[in-house]
Amino acid sequence: MSIRLYVGNLSKDLERQEFESVFSDFNADLVSIKLIADKKTGKCRGFGFVTVKTDEKADEIVEKLNGQVLAEMPLKIEKALPRTKPEGETETRPSSDSGSKRSSKGGARKSAPAAAAAGSTAVQPDPRWAGELEKLKQMLAAQTTST
Repeated sequence: MSIRLYVGNLSKDLERQEFESVFSDFNADLVSIKLIADKKTGKCRGFGFVTVKTDEKADEIVEKLNGQVLAEMPLKIEKALPRTKPEGETETRPSSDSGSKRSSKGGARKSAPAAAAAGSTAVQPDPRWAGELEKLKQMLAAQTTST
């Protein structure tokens, strides 16, 4: 099974050939190399992805190239997180969309309010603030019981 690697901290002026040359030692083990570019300017957005054939080779690339300097910036290479769809979105599109990708109101998406209206069980707190949130809940519970 192929493993996808995230390559970040890239220079905005980086060219595709320079990016590919970093991984030239691993050509036999690579499935694909993709440098993410801005649609309007065509310049690098600061990151890219490399897909490798095996987990072992992915670990080897991370070990050898993470922190290596490219265009005066140290590379950040790690295993990419799998793509996930936001909760509430379904696989099929509603038929009322008629195949258009944007609505007539400047491209505003209609699914955002529906996701916000979903039950509170679907909303998970940010794990970085979970401890603080729990303290706040306890303080609120203490205030409501004392009044």
